[in-house]
Amino acid sequence: MSTCRRLRHEFYQWEDTTLILNVLGTPAAKKTAIGKPLANQLKISVSASPVNGRATDFMVAFLATIFDVRIKDIEVVFGRTSIHKQLRIHNPKKLPPMIDRASDKKTSP
Repeated sequence: MSTCRRLRHEFYQWEDTTLILNVLGTPAAKKTAIGKPLANQLKISVSASPVNGRATDFMVAFLATIFDVRIKDIEVVFGRTSIHKQLRIHNPKKLPPMIDRASDKKTSP
């Protein structure tokens, strides 16, 4: 099983215009929402059931609206059927307050 890669800002990192995000997903939650960072992951709850990756698909669609990107601009690197995920969000136009674009725009070594 893949583990979350250590990123510069605990749960996220910029590689040029792509945001890499480590996620701890909670499927079948009462509401869909972005929570607080927990160690090296950002907690995201979704109301969709965890059947055949549907919760992940729902999460990607939710995050596409949050980051103002198309669904195809979000890549699930690993964790499609796991609560531990890593996502790559290409050219996000909006950012939640816990993510700072200016602090790390350079490509990681």
